[in-house]
Amino acid sequence: MAKVEYAPQGVCARLMKFEVEDGKLHNLRVLGGCNGNLQGIGKLTEGMELQEIVSRLEGIRCGAKATSCPDQLAKALKQYLEEAGEQ
Repeated sequence: MAKVEYAPQGVCARLMKFEVEDGKLHNLRVLGGCNGNLQGIGKLTEGMELQEIVSRLEGIRCGAKATSCPDQLAKALKQYLEEAGEQ
């Protein structure tokens, strides 16, 4: 199981931590940001294939911002996939 930390950019969240096992997301924890929404995202994405999460969350914006916490999670997962040679 890979343990990953990602520092999101352009959002209120300061740090995303998650685990990847067999290409699936587990135990997403986010420091900062909208606690309730981020807990919900964690519950909804628990056990999902990384590529599926990326395809669903990539490009979501938060108000006038060019990104959002869901979009930053997609970026974190894409970075993980690239580094793991899975994309």
